[in-house]
Amino acid sequence: MRGIIDRLEGDVAVVELEGKRMKEIYVSVLPYGVKEGDVIEFVNGKWWPNQAETQKLKTQARKKLDDLFE
Repeated sequence: MRGIIDRLEGDVAVVELEGKRMKEIYVSVLPYGVKEGDVIEFVNGKWWPNQAETQKLKTQARKKLDDLFE
């Protein structure tokens, strides 16, 4: 299962899961240092950061913004 951290609200992260479902997950069970926009994956009973996918999404978003303002 994969998700994107939509926002942090105190000790809870609101995560957009595949299929556009939103789920609240305690920050304490997420990888240390996660922030809004990070991609995380649930593997073997634990959440892991997916830095490559996070960077890919950020690059795509930056390109869309650049294209919009050209």
